[in-house]
Amino acid sequence: MELVPIGQLPEIGVIPKFMFAQTLRADRFGMPISAYQQEVVPVPEIGDDEVLIGVMAAGLNFNSVWAALAYPIDMLQLMQQRNENDLPYFIPGSDCAGIVFKKGKNVTNVSIGDEVVVQGGWYDEQELFIRNGGDPTIGKSFRAWGYETNFGSYAQFCKVKHFQCLPKPKHLHWDEAAVYMVSGVTAYRMLHHYIPHNLQQNDVVLIWGGSGGLGSMAIQLVKAAGAFPVAVINNNSKVAFCEELGAVVLNRSNYTHWGEISGEQVLPETQEIWRNAAKPFLKDLLNLTNGRLPKIVIEHPGANTFPTSLYVCDKNGMVITCAGTTGYAGTFDLRYLWLYNKRIQGSHYANPEECKMLNNLIHEKIIHPVLGATYSFNDLPKALQLMHDNQLPCGSTAIKIGYA
Repeated sequence: MELVPIGQLPEIGVIPKFMFAQTLRADRFGMPISAYQQEVVPVPEIGDDEVLIGVMAAGLNFNSVWAALAYPIDMLQLMQQRNENDLPYFIPGSDCAGIVFKKGKNVTNVSIGDEVVVQGGWYDEQELFIRNGGDPTIGKSFRAWGYETNFGSYAQFCKVKHFQCLPKPKHLHWDEAAVYMVSGVTAYRMLHHYIPHNLQQNDVVLIWGGSGGLGSMAIQLVKAAGAFPVAVINNNSKVAFCEELGAVVLNRSNYTHWGEISGEQVLPETQEIWRNAAKPFLKDLLNLTNGRLPKIVIEHPGANTFPTSLYVCDKNGMVITCAGTTGYAGTFDLRYLWLYNKRIQGSHYANPEECKMLNNLIHEKIIHPVLGATYSFNDLPKALQLMHDNQLPCGSTAIKIGYA
């Protein structure tokens, strides 16, 4: 068999020679709408510890926007420099649900025909640090699958390490199953991993981008722990969405103090200017929480919000960040850090055990994927452009590939 049309997969276990994929090439880097193009490419070969998955649906993540822009890093070039990819094209995609079509000779945790979701933490199991029990997320070999590796989910077939495969919850449709893992486990680790600043009952948690994939999962995880989520959104059309998930809501468009702060803004004679501009946000936050400050602030916008995140975080609280979607300059007034014993923590994805724990919450229907929209495979560049422009519907976005 040479190729099957988009919208279907061959009989389980039958591997075509070629597949349709949405690819990036160096001469097209730029806005997602033009950087991604559909091509016919060979189905990848797998190693002894790998699994070939027929992709039923893929989920969109912002790293696919960064991949298209080749900013802040040209990932195709980096993979070539690492001798991890010798092809002139790159297939991104870090979330998916699908069916096991082939497995390497050393793979024992899945069988041909299994329905699985993929967790995007890729690493070399033979790395000494990991073999000795080290957290894979800080290992030298750790990669964001489908961003730092080729053959991600934006194709009819993808290849993954065996430990990336987790059982698909039977009650979910393919598009729902494809969108929760990256955002869900990122939020799970941010809230539960960093002891002693892990989530406790009744804690107030401030969540930037409450209506997005990460935010919608974080709200549910905070509620499930008996804590108090405060979602920040950018327009009133998203208020009801966050409230239905169980959060109280702040609209950041009602305030004007956003952006980086400079050294000139923290001098004795000028320091009150920025603080007075930020006080309305703080006041409205305290009104929603009955006077309590957030013990955890879930950060990912970066440059535009970081000064405010540290300012409003409670004494002995934690600002935890997993991205910088508005820029990478995390400026702040140091006095709000050391005088109040606050913590700034970076967090990158999750380890396999945390992925299993998050997946169990989905299986048990304690947490639910929040699907905002499903696009066709042909419309993937358009959907990623909408993500770049912050114009996607609330929740996560899926791409249907292996079904019509």
